[in-house]
Amino acid sequence: MIVTGIEDLTKSRSRVSIDGEFAFVLYKGELRHFHLQIGEELKEKDYETIMQEILPKRAKLRAMNLLLKKDYTTAKLREKLLLGGYPEEIADIALEYVASFHYVDDQRFALDFIRCHQEDRTRLRMEQDLRGKGISSEVISRAFLAWEEEGGAQDEAGMIRQLFRKRGFDPETATTSEQNREYAFLMRKGFSSDSVRNAIFHSFT
Repeated sequence: MIVTGIEDLTKSRSRVSIDGEFAFVLYKGELRHFHLQIGEELKEKDYETIMQEILPKRAKLRAMNLLLKKDYTTAKLREKLLLGGYPEEIADIALEYVASFHYVDDQRFALDFIRCHQEDRTRLRMEQDLRGKGISSEVISRAFLAWEEEGGAQDEAGMIRQLFRKRGFDPETATTSEQNREYAFLMRKGFSSDSVRNAIFHSFT
């Protein structure tokens, strides 16, 4: 293994390439410790020390620190670690570590998200948002089932009435063009077609 690149990222950290490909990010002191220089060989035992001892420990700590500040889905936390210069296999080790303590739990994240937005977002919208955060459809379905089992439910008619008040829309006095515009707006919000039709024609039950 030949060191083919050392690029400064900050005053203290450098991006190291081996055999022409990105390998990892190390501190300047570690570069000196392992005698890493462009064109020089990286010893196998030193590579193993970096990949099996130094980077996994650092990635675990980084993941823990990130989770102290906010919740992350597995996908978003992995993305954060990769952006921080950790190789994929090291990021996966860190994710497995935090998951073992349930510090990162996609279903818990999804359930908390549903609880938080049950009154201002439709189910369809929440499903789309959760998928955008990298959560699988299977996990999302389980989270909604858990939410329903704890008594969760949505009143789409009530949500639509609240939107009407905010937007100053009155179904009784609206013109046809205003009704069509509001219909399209509500459908984009993810409301069911039945709820939208009932709302537009002022036939809440």
